Amino acid sequence: MRSNHDVVAEIGRVTARRRNPKVAGIGLCLALLSGCAQGQAPEMTAVESPPDPSPTPFLPSTATPTPETVSVWIAPSVPPEARGLFLDSLSILGWPVLVAQDESAASVRLVPDGGMPFARWTYALVAPFPTVEDSFSIEEFGAEWRGEAENGWQILVTPSVRTLLEARLGSPGPEVIEAPAGFLVDQAWESRPSLSLVPFESLGLRWKVLEVEGQSPIRKDFDPASYPFDVVFGLEGDPGTVSRIAEALGLPENVSRNRRSDRLTTVVVTGVTALTRATAWRMEARGVNYPAELIGAWLSQADITHISNEVSFKPDCPPPTGNLNILLFCSLPGHIALLETVGADVVELTGNHVLDAGRDAFMYSMDLYEARGWPTFGGGRNLSLAGKPALFEHNGNRFAFLGCNEAGPPGAWARDDSPGAMPCGEDRLLPEIGALRGEGYLPFFTFQWHEHYVPFPYSNQREVFRAAAQAGAAVVSGSQAHQPMGFEFEGESLVHYGLGNLFFDQMWSQSVRQEFIDRYVVYEGRVVSLELLTAVLEDWAQPRPMTPAERTDFLDMIFSASGW
Repeated sequence: MRSNHDVVAEIGRVTARRRNPKVAGIGLCLALLSGCAQGQAPEMTAVESPPDPSPTPFLPSTATPTPETVSVWIAPSVPPEARGLFLDSLSILGWPVLVAQDESAASVRLVPDGGMPFARWTYALVAPFPTVEDSFSIEEFGAEWRGEAENGWQILVTPSVRTLLEARLGSPGPEVIEAPAGFLVDQAWESRPSLSLVPFESLGLRWKVLEVEGQSPIRKDFDPASYPFDVVFGLEGDPGTVSRIAEALGLPENVSRNRRSDRLTTVVVTGVTALTRATAWRMEARGVNYPAELIGAWLSQADITHISNEVSFKPDCPPPTGNLNILLFCSLPGHIALLETVGADVVELTGNHVLDAGRDAFMYSMDLYEARGWPTFGGGRNLSLAGKPALFEHNGNRFAFLGCNEAGPPGAWARDDSPGAMPCGEDRLLPEIGALRGEGYLPFFTFQWHEHYVPFPYSNQREVFRAAAQAGAAVVSGSQAHQPMGFEFEGESLVHYGLGNLFFDQMWSQSVRQEFIDRYVVYEGRVVSLELLTAVLEDWAQPRPMTPAERTDFLDMIFSASGW
């Protein structure tokens, strides 16, 4: 007979074979059975014990004795994935199972807040992506759920989530509607303003995750103990049977989870950085790290921080001034300390000013990046190197950053034997996007497009950005925009046409002072969320977080420009 260790290992192997790539982090032994994904189990289901492939008749057995039959009842609030996990685990143990519809007929029950923890499930409060609201208290959401508020939110949930919330928040009001999991996000978009509560593994870019009681499951500092929608499903019933199951599965130490921090990666993508002119002038006066004092943590706390640096460092760069008529740029070498402070991990070189200070300055800058271990992309020492992706792997997630310069000028482009930005062209990078996706990478593709001081893309920009998404890019981002631009979904990919400036001195209108910093959340090889961080430039150099009123007006404008 197999030992407990062998049984747990077998569950892990079956899990690896059966894991659905669209289902995130189910822990030690999640398996998505086709039957449980399609509906409720039949009233009585017999599960035969698999043959023992390696009997050891001369050694005493250390396995838990197998009961003749285990009758189980699974609460309707248990999500289908956890239900399948439980039944699959018992099957692999070799225990005959009877699934009872009547709770009183079962010897073991899997229920929320049961005595012996079996699975810990994190849920996210979500709304359609173009939603301005960022957070709810549990009291506010409870009032919406019970129909006691007058804010007009429709709430869409699956049957299992409805049952779970009803037990916690009371009877639902008339605005609560049930919908199948596969149609939930589409129906939520059609029903805006709307809310939903979904398991963490059901997140996707078309949802916006809302903060509840100061906690958000897409953040690295998430504390489940302080979050009202982190639910433990446990076993209760006959003490002897529960104890034997717990021993065989290694509970509670091996409790399964649908969210594990060691499978999550945050990626911050930023707009224009140009440490020159008035920005550099203020850095000289107030300190090199002055621009990052108010928003630096947004950048440094990410696992991968992207910087699109448009200006090369030059050893003999003249002292900066506030003269905004200067259009040929260079950066002081010491100012690279700002990029160190914000935790730069990868540097984009698609900018149309990368050769303003000459080829030697570009090569010198490449030396600085390489000395710090910062991969670059979208530009390089020659055309071949400029087209190479920057590759990362973190917590099992794989990333590829690629980019190109469409806007020119041609003098800024790399050649076979000279440095510069990577010129765009379908025959150059789009095929590589698909190849990288096939190797398990999530491609992040950035464009240095033509600059238009509007929040919406022109048709030619839309066409080319969409083509990159269709080629397999998970994220397509415009690095050229000095004024933030809108969004679009292309299949499962997200297109952001322009983020605005990060560190640059444009102050001549409110539109160019506004900034996006895009924080993507990746889990088990999928981009599951985008958190929009918003800032306003002050004093020619220093972005600050937007006030709530500024953020509301800004997001309203951007979502409208996106056609939402």
